[in-house]
Amino acid sequence: MRIQVTNKQPQKITVDDQLTGRIDKALATVMSDVSRSQLKKWIEDGNITVNGSTVKPKYKLQVGDHVEVIPEEPQKIDLEPENIPLDIVYEDDDVLVVNKPQGMVVHPSAGHPNHTLVNALLYHSPLSHINGEFRPGIVHRIDKDTSGLLMVAKNDQAHRSLAAQLKAKTNKREYVALVHGVIKEDQGTIDAPLGRSPKDRKKQAVVADGRHAVTHFKVLKRYQHYTLVSCRLETGRTHQIRVHMQYIGHPLAGDPLYGPRKTLKGNGQYLHARLLGFKHPVTGKEMLFEAPLPEWFEQMLHHLDATDLPPDQK
Repeated sequence: MRIQVTNKQPQKITVDDQLTGRIDKALATVMSDVSRSQLKKWIEDGNITVNGSTVKPKYKLQVGDHVEVIPEEPQKIDLEPENIPLDIVYEDDDVLVVNKPQGMVVHPSAGHPNHTLVNALLYHSPLSHINGEFRPGIVHRIDKDTSGLLMVAKNDQAHRSLAAQLKAKTNKREYVALVHGVIKEDQGTIDAPLGRSPKDRKKQAVVADGRHAVTHFKVLKRYQHYTLVSCRLETGRTHQIRVHMQYIGHPLAGDPLYGPRKTLKGNGQYLHARLLGFKHPVTGKEMLFEAPLPEWFEQMLHHLDATDLPPDQK
């Protein structure tokens, strides 16, 4: 049996006794035009499912398993500098701190080939090369519809230092979020591992074998139906705050992926990276930056102040 995926159409395979064993190895024997490393990536990205669920590359196929392969369509991306205005909070020869607006993607990808923060940064300044062709200078990311502070490396030495601080959890990252429901506790810690959702490959979820993830939260203000909180990241997993707050029953307002259908109007989740701190990669000086809430976030809080405050706060 040989499976061809050059036409990029989904392929469905029913496992027989000739195709059992570790999934990436087994599929490599029948999909001659796909490398094992590519198969592993597709499995990790959720493009290959077994019986309708995502699995890991070490999953062992059993007779009767139904495998579906949805190949990724390669897309050519030309990374070009673009003259896009930047809100630069700090800059020197080594690092740059930028206040990213809501709606801007951090770096190019298949779905967003241009008009990203990286395109704007390339027009403005030289950047480090450690993260590869499409993520120059990018040490950490925030979601498209999350606003706020990002640190950017302008050379490889600075990149190594900033990345090491992230790994050692010595930098400071604090967010402000508006969530559904009233949180009774004044503060708390969410310690729950995160990984790709077995039900939806576009989502992250709390899963038993996920990566260690810790979020500390503190209540800033309570409304009748919402709570304003600050969230301090101890780890930096994909969608961490969004998933962790949903996990404790308080999804972010406006979140199209993890929030309820009936939520506050806007262009995405009410989440802002307000505080960013790190040690300068060359001087060793402790740096701390703060970005105020953007106007769209402030306007919603003013609206809630007028319409959703508890009776004892009016």
